[in-house]
Amino acid sequence: MDNLFVVLLIFSLMLILSIFSSKISSKIGLPLILLFMVIGMLWGSDGPGGIYFDDPYLAQYISTVALIFILFSGGLDTEYKAIRPVLKEGILLSTIGVAITALITGLFASIIFKLPLKAGLLIGSIVSSTDAAAVFSVLRSKKISLKGNLKPLLELESGSNDPMAILLTMAFTMINTGGNMTGWGFFLFFTQQILLGLICGFILGKLSLRVINRLTLDYEGLYLVLIIAFTILIYSVTSVLGGNGYLAIYLSGVIFGNSNFIHKRSVLKFYEGLGWLMQIVLFLTLGLLVFPSRMPPFAFNGILLSLVLIFFSRPIAVFATLLFSKLSTKEKTLISWVGLRGSVPIVLGIIPLVSNVNNADTIFNTVFFVVLTSFIIQGTTIPFMAKKLNLQNSFKQDRKQEMSFEPKNHTENTIFEMIVPEKSFAHGKEILNLGIPDKLLIILITRDKEYIVPYGRTIIQSGDIITALGEKKDIDFLQGLIESKILDS
Repeated sequence: MDNLFVVLLIFSLMLILSIFSSKISSKIGLPLILLFMVIGMLWGSDGPGGIYFDDPYLAQYISTVALIFILFSGGLDTEYKAIRPVLKEGILLSTIGVAITALITGLFASIIFKLPLKAGLLIGSIVSSTDAAAVFSVLRSKKISLKGNLKPLLELESGSNDPMAILLTMAFTMINTGGNMTGWGFFLFFTQQILLGLICGFILGKLSLRVINRLTLDYEGLYLVLIIAFTILIYSVTSVLGGNGYLAIYLSGVIFGNSNFIHKRSVLKFYEGLGWLMQIVLFLTLGLLVFPSRMPPFAFNGILLSLVLIFFSRPIAVFATLLFSKLSTKEKTLISWVGLRGSVPIVLGIIPLVSNVNNADTIFNTVFFVVLTSFIIQGTTIPFMAKKLNLQNSFKQDRKQEMSFEPKNHTENTIFEMIVPEKSFAHGKEILNLGIPDKLLIILITRDKEYIVPYGRTIIQSGDIITALGEKKDIDFLQGLIESKILDS
């Protein structure tokens, strides 16, 4: 029992330190999740904490559970209306872009480490996906707002490219452990994983949503427990059937996030906190699993491969995938740069360890250096690159968020905040001349840190933060009015 108390004490201290580290992250601009991992390393066997943890199997179990909730939480935050204009580009980047990145990086990995090509391609597959949490922790800490559709595109790509990386990693792990997988076999495996992931995610997501809306429970807290149960169920059923559980769980999260269901606001707030908890647990676990004393032999080649990924593989993949896109060269350049590697590559790096792949230690330690270098080089320079490429809005932060307001009786009424961009259709117009629906109320305007109580003759200006109350369809109309109808330069 005494040991249990000690474990709980240490775990609580690690959580508190991780949360306090958010203040450091906001000041120095490093991704917050990197600090989580550093805290785990400090508590590990090579650090002052002295906790010996060398169990990749347990780390994989913890990582799997954490990723389930992280991906579902990411799906909840994915607004279909925002990603719809960039849906094609996002899907291309999260599939073909990931495959190109894995191929090029894998070829270089086999050369740099003098490994068989199949081992190099396994490394390339592991580091091929980007991390949404890492990207947007940097953007939020520096209060950066990107122009155009860059933010939703990066959000869509980062949130949806993990399943492709997982598929490639699973396939090349099988090949490296003696599995005889032909090109046709790989195609069938890939097709089965994707199709079953999409089908199960859609059907089970819709069914879960219907059950939640039709079920009357006496205690509000039980709805949260029920959604947690459905989250685990969707992943496990899909995986048992041979589909990609991570893809299914992300898709079901998107379905929930873009639908109305009872206690939605409470669920969204709960999953926001749960998502952060899972990220902290995940990176603390991965930090504990890392032995810094074993790293020096892999440092040079690991950093070299990371530079190849940052300056060669990722840009080629982005520009090749978006060759026929309307995005400008500057936008493609920023997308190339905002390719932070995060939790998923390190989690996938555990798979060779538990699968007894040859050179598994080399693979895991290399992946660690790739992620670390990506954090340091890209994570600290995203604000600089956005400003240098003139893709940063003049406003200090991207302000368009739903406020804490719980609709009753399944009505569509909600409160929203939105910012009026430069050259907006609404700029310089009186509220009464905007043609907004009668049932929509603009209840507050924030301008230069001052609060304005609006009336019909109030003139809207660029940079105003508008707080509106009304039905969702009317909110969407107002949002489209002030954000989509931009005057020509």
